[in-house]
Amino acid sequence: MSSNPTATAVACANIAFIKYWGNRDSALRLPVNGSISMNLEGLVTRTTVSFQPSLPFDELVINGREVTGLGLERVSTILNLIREMAGIQERAEVITENNFPSGAGIASSASAFAALALAGSRAAGLKLTEPELSRLARRGSGSAARSIPGGFVEWQAGTGDEDSFAFSIAAPEHWELADCVAIVSASHKKTGSTEGHALAPTSPLQEARVADAPRRLDLCRRAILERDFAALASIVELDSDMMHAVMMTSSPALHYWQPASLSVMQAVRQWRGEGLPVCYTVDAGPNVHVLCPKAEAAGVEKKLREIGGVVDVLKAGVGGAAKIVNGD
Repeated sequence: MSSNPTATAVACANIAFIKYWGNRDSALRLPVNGSISMNLEGLVTRTTVSFQPSLPFDELVINGREVTGLGLERVSTILNLIREMAGIQERAEVITENNFPSGAGIASSASAFAALALAGSRAAGLKLTEPELSRLARRGSGSAARSIPGGFVEWQAGTGDEDSFAFSIAAPEHWELADCVAIVSASHKKTGSTEGHALAPTSPLQEARVADAPRRLDLCRRAILERDFAALASIVELDSDMMHAVMMTSSPALHYWQPASLSVMQAVRQWRGEGLPVCYTVDAGPNVHVLCPKAEAAGVEKKLREIGGVVDVLKAGVGGAAKIVNGD
């Protein structure tokens, strides 16, 4: 056992440009297609993991409230993997907090499981490589694999557990983009992403979405590397709409958009038509992520706040990698 069985880590939420939706192996959270995302600077989860011989079972506190049931089970699954790797038996206390709404389509599980994987493994005395951390985080939440590396990140679908991990394709400073998140609802969504992934194969559109994914990944990757906003806008909006089309045609159907979500999307298309470099993407929730060059973010935020139904706007630049903030 490490002489310092406590560690604290922070990890950024991320927004997917090319979406992850649907698994080919649900237990391992192996995706049906690769994905590309951007880490969101300042939208973070901070997690402290402490292995304690006196604890009879794992304990989880999220934003000051003790959590049991399914939430605790998902955390214990990751802790069990860590215990197995480290050869220890001690239960852990996990204290975690987000500085943004959870379960509302802003990737709270992504930052949460990335921070858990890093803090937990370090507290157990492990020094995992970035691919190993990404694979571990993936087991808790697929998109968490992308919150381990920094900047603009690609998660390769891989052939199995060993090679399904995320890596940085460009550093945070490569392209000064901003994400203005139009919050239309901060409440917890009724159908979480884990359940949604399981419904993806019931849509007749999922097969076509997955088959076309390599083309979209190539276009998105190139747009990022060349800092081509117009190219990024067209592929990001297409990919988001394709994922929601799958959701809406699943059985049962998933409708995450609210009237204000549509108002924001329509406004963004109109602004772009008028020459403003903006585009939208929506995760599994009603809130709309509006991407733009960082220099335009203040103006975009102001315009978003004038749209009926938008209750708040969160702004984030390009975030870095998950990191330890204490504990060696």
